[in-house]
Amino acid sequence: MPRAQKHGPLALVYASPGSAWNSPWHYPFVRSAAGLTVINTGSVSLSYDGDRRASYLLLDDLTPVIRRVEYDVEREIKALFDRGFPHNGWIAKILASASPQAP
Repeated sequence: MPRAQKHGPLALVYASPGSAWNSPWHYPFVRSAAGLTVINTGSVSLSYDGDRRASYLLLDDLTPVIRRVEYDVEREIKALFDRGFPHNGWIAKILASASPQAP
């Protein structure tokens, strides 16, 4: 899948337009300035804003809305350890706190 997709006046990018490794953290937001709207959908599960719910973007007639959905965070953390996922302790701390954590 391409890192950027353009649809009329809308450009969708993964992370940031210049790099897949640089991103505006995992904070969901919608901001408008000087005729430009910038939206960060946040992260489906690695939220940094204190809200453990998954976030996603809904575009309704090009009106952006950030939506949040409850999911079983404890089950997700258990699955990280059960499957031996790399860096599982660090990721578990982020999931549990919904905030940035040192590795």
